[in-house]
Amino acid sequence: MSLRLARVNELIKREIGNYLRTRYRSESVCWTITSVDVSADLRNATVAYSVLGDELKSREAQLFFRKHAGEIRKEVSTYVILKYSPRLQFVRDYGIERGNRVMEILDELEEEDDSPKTKET
Repeated sequence: MSLRLARVNELIKREIGNYLRTRYRSESVCWTITSVDVSADLRNATVAYSVLGDELKSREAQLFFRKHAGEIRKEVSTYVILKYSPRLQFVRDYGIERGNRVMEILDELEEEDDSPKTKET
C-alpha cells in the first residue's frame, strides 16, 4: 500500500468517526470505526466497525450503516477532497470480540492453575 493510500485511509476513518460522534452521539456510543481500506482507484472503500454489546446492538449498527451510508459519504466528501468520493461499504470487525474471548479463556486457565489442588492418598 502506498503512503498516500494509507493517509487517505486514516483521514477517512477520522472524518467518519468525527461525523458519527457529532451527528449521532446517542446512537454511536457503542460503535468504533476500526479501519478503512480504500481501493487503489479511490472509488470504493470498506469501512470496518466494531460493536460493544449484544447481537441486538450489532443488528442496529448494521441497519444504521446501511441506511446512512450515502449521508456519511456525502459528509466525508466535504472534508476529504479527492478526485472521486469513495462508495462506503460497512462491514463488522470481529477482532475486538475475538481478542476479548481469548483474554477470557486465558483468565479461566489462570484461575484453574491457581486453584488449590487436592492430594489423594
